[in-house]
This record gives sequence, structure tokens and C-alpha cells, in this order.
Amino acid sequence: MANINGLFYERKNVWERIDDDEKEAVLSFCEDYKIFLNKVKTEREAVQFCSEFVQAKGFKDISTIEKLKPGDSVFVEKNQKALVMAVIGSRPIVEGLNLIGAHIDSPRLDLKPQTLFEKENLGLLKTHYYGGIKKYQWTSIPLSLHGVIIKSDGSKFDFIIGEKEDESVFTITDLLPHLAKEQMEKKMSEAIPGESLNILCGSNPVTDKNIKEKVKAYILEYLYSNYGIIEEDFISAEIEAVPAWGARDIGFDRSLIGSYGQDDRVCAFTSMKALVDAGIPETTSLVILADKEEIGSNGNTGMMSTLLENSVAEIAAKLNPGDCSELLLRRVLAKSKALSADVNAGLDPNYEDVMEKMNAAKLGYGLVITKYTGSRGKSSSNDANAEFIAYIRNLLNKENIIWQTGELGKIDQGGGGTIAYLMAASGMDVVDCGVALLGMHSTFEVAAKTDIYMAYKGYKAFFNA
Repeated sequence: MANINGLFYERKNVWERIDDDEKEAVLSFCEDYKIFLNKVKTEREAVQFCSEFVQAKGFKDISTIEKLKPGDSVFVEKNQKALVMAVIGSRPIVEGLNLIGAHIDSPRLDLKPQTLFEKENLGLLKTHYYGGIKKYQWTSIPLSLHGVIIKSDGSKFDFIIGEKEDESVFTITDLLPHLAKEQMEKKMSEAIPGESLNILCGSNPVTDKNIKEKVKAYILEYLYSNYGIIEEDFISAEIEAVPAWGARDIGFDRSLIGSYGQDDRVCAFTSMKALVDAGIPETTSLVILADKEEIGSNGNTGMMSTLLENSVAEIAAKLNPGDCSELLLRRVLAKSKALSADVNAGLDPNYEDVMEKMNAAKLGYGLVITKYTGSRGKSSSNDANAEFIAYIRNLLNKENIIWQTGELGKIDQGGGGTIAYLMAASGMDVVDCGVALLGMHSTFEVAAKTDIYMAYKGYKAFFNA
């Protein structure tokens, strides 16, 4: 008779299943990850960090190479906001790729093109929120400004204020509870209107009595004196307001990481590291770090663009100079295997009624495989096929990588999407595979260190398969 216990599926807590050496590896890996989070708060900063990292490991800009061979490592950068990295394998590329896609944009506040104004002798910056946020979470916290400004003469200026201890920060004020009776009777989604997310940026007036907006004038004078910026320069700028705090360990046991932007930079970092550390694979391995997922993946740096197809076409053409046809590209993509490396919602004991517990991911229980996302009736979901789920499941089991399944809340509760369905449009097999978070899309998301490390191990195993 079969062992009864062996018939059951049981989730595995990672800490209980790994030895002391691997526990040390978890902690060491996550120290590097925290450095990444503290340096990377925008998609541009993510591309810069990852591009510099892989170049230090020998990756070369594909435009500088005439012909590729197995073992070569290359990258393609698009507008400093999206990045493709690949290691050429020993098998013919027509047999397909092992491909991981993650996104590097996160919910935030963007400064409007005409942003600076004065009201009641205070200087303020108008914003437009980006992605799905709870607007009240962005009030009464320290904010830093990150971005780029293109001046009228064409020169480019990188702009970061509020990250160093001796620098000023910014904030959006909220209403005191003593006067918030009407505000607190509103729905949470309506209590803070989007047009009220104005950032406080100064109060010192110039002394010239002939100037009407004295505080605004002082700020403009400061910006020009220190950075050579005039007000019109904000029109050709991308400046993002993000939480000014850094990544921190959470808990008495320091087993968790809290930080802004872990959706989806946790998967971006782990997949990039896995690609670099996997060595020379049999199957050509590729990571794409895309922009604009939080607003629908549009634009020429999002997954709805031809960035992936163009990059693979470049690789195929430089591997097979005599055959760089459209048909070859289609065959490569259709035969590829892919992971949509994105986060999932972890089971939160404070809000467990929105989850269906049997199928919800839990922090500390490993890499999360998500067969489908979408909303309600799996709308806008990839819904991976059983054969590919079995392939990934068996691969992870073979490599002793601890994993679990996940689902984004109860069926009629809500839902969300990833880039999986866009990758699948090329014919490749795709499944969502990432890290569970608490407080997703908040200003301080929480992940388990063990899950981060298992994501890295899982992605590395996928590249070596």
C-alpha cells in the first residue's frame, strides 16, 4: 500500500528545509539586493545599474559586434528605459530561447510638464500618479525627486534630490484629523483627489516687491543657480517622486525586506543575476527588463512594442548572417520557453478575507508559480498550459528549489495582469513565476528573503535547463 503521507501536496517553509550554508547564502544574496533597491528607484536607474553590472561581467553592446558565437554575452538598451540581455548558447537559435521577462517601472508620482506653482505663499509641484496606487499612502511621507531634464541647448541633466542624509526632502501634506470630518466620511479612493497630490517644495520668498509670485521666483532662482534649469525645462523632463527611505530588514529575526519598488524590481534583480551566474548555457538565454507594465505595457519601451522581437532578430541575424528572415524570427520565438517574472500577492493575516487560502501564496514558502492572473473569469490572462506547468514544476523539484502556487485574490475580489499574455502572443510557452509580496503597490512593500533567493535559484535553473 502506498505511503499515505506521500499522496498529499504540502507547502514547504524554506527556512525549515535548507541547511546552514544555504541560510548564509540567502542572507548574503539579499544584502546585494538591498544595495540594488537603494540605488534603483526609477526605470532609468534600473537600466543604468543593470547595464553597468553586466558590462562589468563581459557583456557587450550588440551594435558593436558583427558576428555572434556560442558563449558571447550581449545587451540591447532602449531609450535608457528598457534593457535586453542575452547569453548565446551552444544549440542553434532556431530551437528557441529560454527567456525571462520582468518589468522595472513601479507606481509613483510624476511631475506634470507645467509643475511649479505658488499658493498661499507656499511653493508646490503638481503631479500625476503613475500606476495603481492608494493615494492616501503618498501623503505625509518624505519624498525624493529622481529623473532627467533635457535643457533647451540639448544638454542632459540627471536629477536626484532627497536621498542623502544632508539633503532636503519633499512631502505632500494631509489634513489634520481635527478638521477631517468630511474627508473621513468619504470612500478611501475619494478622500485624496488626484489633483490634490501636490508636493510641498518651498516657502522662502524673494525680496523683490515687484514680483507677484515671490516663493515661486525664489525656487526658480535656486534651480537656475544650482542646476541651470529654467521653468520651461520641466516640459522636456521626466521627474518622479518616490519615497525617500531605503530598503530595511524587517522583524526581530531580520527575515523580511521592506522597500519601495519591489514590484517588480525583485524579479528584475534576481533574473539579471541568474543570467550572469548561469554561465554558458546550451539554449540561448535572454532577460528582458521592460518599462510601462504598470500602465498597460504601451510605448516603445513596454512589452507591447517590438523591442523583444527586434532584439531577437538582431541576435539571430548575427548568428546566421545568411538567414535572417521573418520566418526564422517567428520560429525562434514560437519555440521559446518563457517565465513572466512578476510578483504575486502574499497571504496577509490582517486581510486574509480577500484571499482564497488554499491557492494563495505565503511569504517564506518559496518561488511562486501563477498559472493565471487576470480578473474574475481570468480576463486578460495568459493561463499557462498544463504541459508547461509540469515542465517548470519538475525542473524546480529536480533542482531542489522550493516553490509554491499562487493566485491574485478571490475570484470576484479583483485581480491584475502581467506581461505573460504579451509574451505568449509570439507563440512561446509562458507562465508567471515570481516572489510573493505584502503591501504590493504601497510605498513600503514586504518580501521574504528566502523567497527572493529561491527566485534567483529558480531562474538560474531555468537558464541551465
